Amino acid sequence: MYFQHVYDKSLAQASYFIGCQAKGVAIVIDAQRDMDVYLEIAKQNNMKITHVAETHIHADFLSGTRELAAVTGANMYLSDEGPAEWQYEFDHEGLHHGDKIYLGNLSLEVLHTPGHTPESISFLLTDHPATDKPVMIFTGDFVFVGDIGRPDLLEKAAGLIGTQEKGAKQMYESVQQFAQLPEYVQVWPGHGAGSACGKALGAVPSSTVGYEKIRNWAFQYASDEEGFVDYLLDGQPEPPKYFAMMKHLNKVDRPLLVEVPKHPKLSKDQFQAAYKDGLKVIDTRNKVDFAKGFLPNSINIQSNNSFSTWAGWLLNYQEQFILVADQTQMDDLTRKLMRIGLDNIYGFIDDVSVVDIQLQTADVIDLEEFKPLIGKEDVQVVDVRNTTEFAAGHVSGADHVFVGTLPDNLHKISKDKQVVIHCQSGDRAAIAYSLLRKNGFENIKNYSGGMKEWLEKGNETVKN
Repeated sequence: MYFQHVYDKSLAQASYFIGCQAKGVAIVIDAQRDMDVYLEIAKQNNMKITHVAETHIHADFLSGTRELAAVTGANMYLSDEGPAEWQYEFDHEGLHHGDKIYLGNLSLEVLHTPGHTPESISFLLTDHPATDKPVMIFTGDFVFVGDIGRPDLLEKAAGLIGTQEKGAKQMYESVQQFAQLPEYVQVWPGHGAGSACGKALGAVPSSTVGYEKIRNWAFQYASDEEGFVDYLLDGQPEPPKYFAMMKHLNKVDRPLLVEVPKHPKLSKDQFQAAYKDGLKVIDTRNKVDFAKGFLPNSINIQSNNSFSTWAGWLLNYQEQFILVADQTQMDDLTRKLMRIGLDNIYGFIDDVSVVDIQLQTADVIDLEEFKPLIGKEDVQVVDVRNTTEFAAGHVSGADHVFVGTLPDNLHKISKDKQVVIHCQSGDRAAIAYSLLRKNGFENIKNYSGGMKEWLEKGNETVKN
């Protein structure tokens, strides 16, 4: 058996290339959309991708299953479990609990593991030349290292009211069944630390059934379904805005993108014309460089592992946009955006100083400048971290407006007071600062040190 774990750090998303070396055939599970990585693995190992499969209809990324099938001719093996109103709407090989996929000398047994979503399945792998017992399970968003999948996304992201408690109860049953598997079976999940598909995912890529039974909180509620449901639903992070679009696009028949597109570097005239027409500008530079000089109305989303997540929160799928980025970054940025279906890049510029537009600067303050502002009647301190972080401890008197929902909550920001924003360590505050300036707020300061520096210096916090 050949096995390779493919990991996208930007979305903390795992996919798997599994091959039978004797027969030269392979399957890919939960493929990312820029699927050339799997074609290269197949080429290097003299294998043909004949099967592609998914564990469920994904919410956090645009699956590359259909692109990979289109290029390789592989059959798509997808779940037909769950209610009829929430199933794939394009041709595929439908899977049910107990079905088996045969790949040369390997087999994958389908286990229906609902909870995260109604149709969720896992794949239990047996390497027959070595043993007749299962050796690996690919769990998707069911069981992670140290955590389990959240059941609230269908309700919070897709708007299916009343589904989260039902999903939590299904998850409880699925966890009990999972605990019956042999403890030596390796667990390979769909996500790692940093994913919004759970609240406490571990950083190591894999585990075993036995380890999870000891370490994972979900297995400590063997006889307490109510406690399990309450704990699972409590404190889940806000699902990114783009999750609803991913659920839709992964379910329906959509246009395919089988190559990573190339985007043009815009001339000064091209940029000025597009800028004048109102095209959104996403400045991917470091927050420090952005603060020193940025184009009016541009949004600072730094080119790091969180780039695609914040782009998904703040960009519209129906509008074109321009990137400020080095040409050497464009392939990476394009891949990150196409993995969540944001394909409307109009072009890019690599230097904001050459487009003959007056730049603005950010008012960034340090801790000593921040402290005297706290509690003043004419100052509003705004914490833009997520709800769980804010509830765990915040600066006394601070208001809370999560940066991902800031464009919909501008009415909560005062135009009559001095506004000071902060987050944990500065990145999200930089986004928030640019959003507020874009929306006409002028009296804004950014405490860039954030809660990280605040706590390191021994300052107190309060809880709601």
